[in-house]
Amino acid sequence: MAKPKIAVQMILLKEKIAEIGVYKTLKQMTNLGYKSVEVSQLDMTEENVSELERAKNELGVEICALTVGCSMKPYGGVKLPFAMEILEDGFDKIISDAKRLDCQFLRIGMLPFSYMSNAEGCLEYAKEMNMYGKRLKEMYGMKLFFHNHHAEFEKVTDDGKTIMDILIENTDPDYVGFELDVHWVHRAGENPVEWIKKLKGRVELVHLKDYKIEVPKEMPKDTRQFYDTYLHKLVRFAEVGEGTLNFKEIISACEEADVRYLPIEQDETYGKDPMDCLKTSAHNLNKMGYADYF
Repeated sequence: MAKPKIAVQMILLKEKIAEIGVYKTLKQMTNLGYKSVEVSQLDMTEENVSELERAKNELGVEICALTVGCSMKPYGGVKLPFAMEILEDGFDKIISDAKRLDCQFLRIGMLPFSYMSNAEGCLEYAKEMNMYGKRLKEMYGMKLFFHNHHAEFEKVTDDGKTIMDILIENTDPDYVGFELDVHWVHRAGENPVEWIKKLKGRVELVHLKDYKIEVPKEMPKDTRQFYDTYLHKLVRFAEVGEGTLNFKEIISACEEADVRYLPIEQDETYGKDPMDCLKTSAHNLNKMGYADYF
């Protein structure tokens, strides 16, 4: 039973990258003990790809996955508010970048908005993922993965099937895998450990992100604002080990399921330096006994 490797999801580093660039950011990251990254929301320009390659060669940084989309069709041609390579029109460049970075995994970070709450749209998306997953596997030995949020656990059929059910049942295990995000699974009211077990053989990437309840020191005095905060704004994205999720159980399940990478992700840092957040996560994971998983 191989140990999964703890990594960093680069969405956490995008502000730092904008400030000092890819290579210097990854150098700071490696000083905290991290040696693997999942690339996301990074414009894959020649400069940025070169700096990723330099970090790989000089710092020993492993690129565990690159983020892609299938096509622009579900977005209605609207320009995306973040950087993302698209397989439909950028397939050759994506393959070229992946080869250059010794990366075998591509991952889809989010279900397009137009397919949410839409069983037919999800079936269409499953077909797209199968098509590109087959092409990637058979031509290049690569694997395509889908990353969940909480929206995929909405029931969208008369017999109670969720979007997640539809995607699992209608994608080919040989060509499409799943990247489970434990925070979003928990936020949807589901058990992350059970889902990791359920998807054994199809889940090789699992996002580590804690779920924290934090009541503001001062609550709004206005009654409506008070209840809006109380009911909707107490949940926070947190550093690993700072919230309520049981990461020993989660990582144990990952080992049993042969998960290969555990990217740490934090959608919001609430004003904290992302390197401080990564330092906290690393410290807590070391205390839990996972120092040799980095």
